[in-house]
Amino acid sequence: MKKLLLFLFAVISIAIGASAQSYTQKWNDLYKRTEFFDSYGRMIGYAKYNDLYKRMEYYDAYGNLQKTEQRNDLYNRTETKDRYGNTQSTRNYNSLYDREDIKDSYGRVIGYKKWNDLYKRYDVYNSNNQLVGYYKWSDLYNRWEYHEN
Repeated sequence: MKKLLLFLFAVISIAIGASAQSYTQKWNDLYKRTEFFDSYGRMIGYAKYNDLYKRMEYYDAYGNLQKTEQRNDLYNRTETKDRYGNTQSTRNYNSLYDREDIKDSYGRVIGYKKWNDLYKRYDVYNSNNQLVGYYKWSDLYNRWEYHEN
């Protein structure tokens, strides 16, 4: 469960649109999936692990496949692909800066995620080192919430 949540943190930062809303994710034990909700409580999509292909699959609220995410052990990174199999981005840990870099299909850094000890959250930055949002654990609702700046 914890691996699943950590795995989803960086993915949601890419998947969330540019509107200034808060998003939440919640585990649905009945369907064995993580569901994503907008600030109005409407489900906007869900993610489910596919045991056969050993990858995470992301769907919109209507059940249409949007993208997949799979670990590439050869290059020590996680690759995100669109529904047609084209690489959209990759994520890997950068030990020099102690952060997780997000790169486009050409290898250029388009953003990164870093733990913030002061606020106890994951800060998400764009390629210009500007804070674009953050993930914060809600003890009240027992879930991760994403807030955009």
